[in-house]
Amino acid sequence: MRVIVIGGGPAGMMAAITSAENGNEVILIEKMPSLGRKLCITGKGRCNITSSLEMEDFIKNTPGNGMFLYSAFNNYTNQDIISFLANQGLKVKEERGNRIFPVTDTARDVLNCFIKRLNELNVKIMLNTKVTEIITENTDTNSKKVVGVKTENEVIKAGKVILATGGKSYPTTGSTGDGYSFAKALGHTIKDVKPSLVPLESYDKECVKELQGLSLKNVEINIIDEIKGKTIYNDFGEMLFTHFGVSGPTILSGSAHLVRYKNIDGLLKDKKIALTIDFKPALTEEKLDSRILRDFEELKNKQFKNSLDKLLPKKLIPVIIQRTGINENKKVNEITKEERRKIIKELKSFKIYIKGFRPIEEAIITSGGINIKEINPKTMESKIVNGLYFAGEVIDVDSYTGGFNLQIAYSTGYTAGKE
Repeated sequence: MRVIVIGGGPAGMMAAITSAENGNEVILIEKMPSLGRKLCITGKGRCNITSSLEMEDFIKNTPGNGMFLYSAFNNYTNQDIISFLANQGLKVKEERGNRIFPVTDTARDVLNCFIKRLNELNVKIMLNTKVTEIITENTDTNSKKVVGVKTENEVIKAGKVILATGGKSYPTTGSTGDGYSFAKALGHTIKDVKPSLVPLESYDKECVKELQGLSLKNVEINIIDEIKGKTIYNDFGEMLFTHFGVSGPTILSGSAHLVRYKNIDGLLKDKKIALTIDFKPALTEEKLDSRILRDFEELKNKQFKNSLDKLLPKKLIPVIIQRTGINENKKVNEITKEERRKIIKELKSFKIYIKGFRPIEEAIITSGGINIKEINPKTMESKIVNGLYFAGEVIDVDSYTGGFNLQIAYSTGYTAGKE
């Protein structure tokens, strides 16, 4: 059978490889001049291939319809992608947070493994080729079936089409939402497409601008709905202040929860979503107070503004001082117990208000997409059009950072390809 795969990202390449390994004639169509453009920028160009966690933990790390992926994750696991790369001559290494990277620290080497295997299997690769329509015809049972695709130059017949065009994030890599249009034209519904794993903007413009560029490790964050007094997301790790707000791994993962939170647009508009940061999560308030007292005893004749260098990054000190309301020129030995409490409060629950999400073009992945209720989770085949399959980010599934989204691409691509 001839199989056409639309989209040359990791999901599309995996689908093409699997289809070819199952004895099909495979054509991989990519509108960009090269394959795997988005893959090459993942993990800051190093490619966080997958995670070393157990596969059930992949579902827990997928807030966007994780259970839908149960069969796909079991069909093609993290160990399978590691073995695939090893067979192509690329070893991997594990880093903190269970993240798996190529030993070469180069995403291009991961891409080359896919391309090498595609060539070994004689998959026909059509670059700079834009599909304009997926062609279907009615069957005897009054349902539709795929019969091919139309490009700008020709009609190509096929018994199966796998749609793996990605979402709308990073449009310069080719992810411009084409797949949603194709699916919608064939009767599928598209769940609201929003940015996920995306930096957040803050109402506290002066504060974040002053802290711009400050990168923090080992901090605890909480994203809170102040109307309900409910913690939407809690995490520990790294974050970064930017000129518009906040970013970094913990913030990006938090955005994946925030984008799905009920009435989120209204809460953001009403300034009711707070981000609190604990700069010293390893210390209780009592231990932090003791630590501050020790520093103050050592520096008792110094001004307050010169007493926090051992405790905090330089960029953070003037902001903390301003928020406590303590005179920066006050002698350390004159600071009261009540004023110390104010310092501790700022260090343990530094608060800024979240205004919204950065544009979808800046998101790592897309939340939303083709409705999972219209896709068979065991095969990735459309329930509306026979012979039409889906793989990767075009489906309404998404995970946190840490290699989980790439694993979704491999697992759904493999599942779509093997049928």
